[in-house]
Amino acid sequence: MNGLQISYFEASARKRLSGLIDAGSLVEFCPPEMRRSSPHLALLDAPLAFDDGVVVGRAALAGHKVLVAAQEGRFNGGAVGEVHGAKIRGLLDRALLDRPAAVLLLVDSGGVRLHEANAGLIAISEIMRAVLRVQAAGIPVFALVGGSCGAFGGMGIVTRLCAEVIMSEQGRLGLSGPEVIETVKGVDEFDSRDRALVWRVTGGKLRRALGEATLLVDDTIPAFRTAATDLLDRYLAHPLQPGDLAALLAAQNELTARSQRFAAARDGREIWQTCFADASRVSEMTVAEFNARLGETA
Repeated sequence: MNGLQISYFEASARKRLSGLIDAGSLVEFCPPEMRRSSPHLALLDAPLAFDDGVVVGRAALAGHKVLVAAQEGRFNGGAVGEVHGAKIRGLLDRALLDRPAAVLLLVDSGGVRLHEANAGLIAISEIMRAVLRVQAAGIPVFALVGGSCGAFGGMGIVTRLCAEVIMSEQGRLGLSGPEVIETVKGVDEFDSRDRALVWRVTGGKLRRALGEATLLVDDTIPAFRTAATDLLDRYLAHPLQPGDLAALLAAQNELTARSQRFAAARDGREIWQTCFADASRVSEMTVAEFNARLGETA
């Protein structure tokens, strides 16, 4: 298969990572042969993964040193448990010592691993704090979202803490996942089986239109690599600066204005109407056309 045709959505975590970074550059920390799997799953006699569903390590992107983490959505929905979370948190702590050009998080997770309860919640909180600490040190963290599980729950929050978010149209980002909303509020409130609705509410096009995703790219591994490389070049030219109170207040005011502007919206289509003259065509637009039309209204 031609590299340009490899779907990011359908690829495994290791396949995504191998196509994203420079060939042969990955030095994996805690690789599968070390068998650092979850002790909680073992006690429950549940299936294990010797890497606990996440690949972490040191690599290069366009010749620049980066640290990387790639979650495997096919294992427990990419959910974060004690070991899984410790690997990501440890990677972020390592960034403070290694001073890479950036940290790349290939997020594909439904949130906390329910099997591990508080251990998973603690892990998520430690990852959040570590992301903020790394970025306060001037090292940008990029989130790449385009997998089958999206970025929900605690990892949805982690994604929004990152300096930049790269998404495909197939990627999804939110706090509570569709199934959770349906379970709590009922199918009349949100039908998680309505795939078109799910993508209109949580998908990459909506998140890009709202400014929650920095870039919207095609569903190919090379497209994600190009986007990550472009962002890396931008930060190498203009290093990340710690935010001050004025910047935080400006961001807060922007969020307040957005919440008021779309207070009555219950579907992405209502937001499209404020961004595009031909809102009915948004779902049919290619990524290139969508980005061009969005640029015209910005």
